[in-house]
Amino acid sequence: MRILVLTKRQYTNKDLLSDRYGRVREIPLALAHLGHEVLGLCLSYRHRPEEEILDVDADHKTGTRWLSMNSGAFLFPGLIRYVHRVFRQIQEFKPDVILACSDGMYGILGTWIGRHMNTPCVFDLYDNFESFGSTRFTGLLPMYRWAVRNADGVTCVSNPLCTKVNTEYHRMLPAIVIENAVRSDIFFPRDMRESRKQLGLPPDAIIIGTAGALHKNRGIDALFRGFERLASENDRIHLAIAGNRDHRTRIPSGQRVHDLGLLPQADVPLLINSLDVAVICNLDSEFGRYCFPQKAYEILSCRRPLVAADVGAMKELLAKYPSNLFMPNDPVDLSRVVRIQLQSPTVPDIPIPTWDSLAERLDIFLQSICAGHAR
Repeated sequence: MRILVLTKRQYTNKDLLSDRYGRVREIPLALAHLGHEVLGLCLSYRHRPEEEILDVDADHKTGTRWLSMNSGAFLFPGLIRYVHRVFRQIQEFKPDVILACSDGMYGILGTWIGRHMNTPCVFDLYDNFESFGSTRFTGLLPMYRWAVRNADGVTCVSNPLCTKVNTEYHRMLPAIVIENAVRSDIFFPRDMRESRKQLGLPPDAIIIGTAGALHKNRGIDALFRGFERLASENDRIHLAIAGNRDHRTRIPSGQRVHDLGLLPQADVPLLINSLDVAVICNLDSEFGRYCFPQKAYEILSCRRPLVAADVGAMKELLAKYPSNLFMPNDPVDLSRVVRIQLQSPTVPDIPIPTWDSLAERLDIFLQSICAGHAR
């Protein structure tokens, strides 16, 4: 198949091409490894060279061909230019299917353009995009719901999100779950003391923490308050964190708090392997109920004990491990389950998908969408 990918270039505070990061990079690449011809058209909200980039892993001969465009200082003119380029690429590349990714706007564009060009579109929901400000506060919500309802196929990152799509949006067309995965060449168990040494963390401390979005709307305050409770009980307990944060984030201070800022992707496994207990915070919110925290698989791949907010996909994933779950936004319950894990560490025995295995499942879905469109 020829697959045209529509996406923004910057997402989850990373750059798809410069950082070679995440779902939007890994799934098209894995589809290319299966023998498909994959062309991606990405719109950069930051100034980047407007060029063609071939993204190829060292152990493969095939990869994704990316065309990068800039939105410019004003989004709307850049978006119009992007839409014209999409129409041109459909005429030249003649894709069998469009894969629209990264947020609601690209799903809207992919579904609308696909209908005009008689090309099926699959909309990939790696989060509940309805909860994103770019959907809620820009007037796009009705069009977003139209796209979710009418795209030829929809892929959802979690079972709760797929259920929401089928029930609340009254979707009658095919929808499946395609979770997140991890890169096993980066996320694997490492020596704890050596990992701490590389990051400058105390070798003999008891360290809890996280790597990811340190945002108030993700429930990160529960970790900070829970740490303060634990630290008052045991002077060996330290907190180590890394990730992007907003102006509302109030990070605790003190000699036992280690704020590593925004780590390069290659250093995130060092932090995870440095932790006695890794913490995944979330709220019982429109975001928390439907997301799938990729860090869960990253932590499990590093074989470290974890505790997670008992909401959404984590409630499902850790259903057999109640001692690894805490009530969302509850620092008292968080500190309780951290104590349990410090006393009796448990690494849940859960299969971790690879990007290649997910791409194989997506390949079957795309083939079925194309076959149904041809009838």
